[in-house]
Amino acid sequence: MALLHSLSDAFHRYAERWPAEADAASFAAWLSDTARPFHRETLEGHFTGSAWLVSDDGERVLLMHHRKLDRWLQPGGHADGDPDLEGVALREAREETGLDGLEVVPGIFDLDRHRIPARGHEPEHWHYDVRYVVVARGSEAFEANEESLALAWHPVADVAADPATDESLRRMAHKWLERAR
Repeated sequence: MALLHSLSDAFHRYAERWPAEADAASFAAWLSDTARPFHRETLEGHFTGSAWLVSDDGERVLLMHHRKLDRWLQPGGHADGDPDLEGVALREAREETGLDGLEVVPGIFDLDRHRIPARGHEPEHWHYDVRYVVVARGSEAFEANEESLALAWHPVADVAADPATDESLRRMAHKWLERAR
């Protein structure tokens, strides 16, 4: 219960820091109004955790070419019942990149609610994706798993400037670049 209260507080802090982003209220409402918001069996939608995985120098971000969605995205995945979304983001970053020596920066970095298309027996549904900064403190030699077609380090400035890049990736790149100002 303390973890849920902490997450609710984190959504409110996020809304205060990024008032132009309206999604924080829908995340807080989903958390308080949904019986099992962390379980993928909640077919309308569920929480996921993702990693804005940056190099130790902060200049590059590691992205994966997602096999199912056929798009370049940040590592991340289903909470599978775990309300510790920061831990989910770290777990997914390790599993999807093979990197060790990863460190999570406390606090929500980004929120993104997006539709996932129907696939097989799974209906179209919402992902309430909570994103955290994860820093690669050790080796940057990655190893892709079966969920990706490829992994690659990209200069953050290039991600921010490329209009063909996913909108939420560009938003995170801009946030990351603005942090130093």
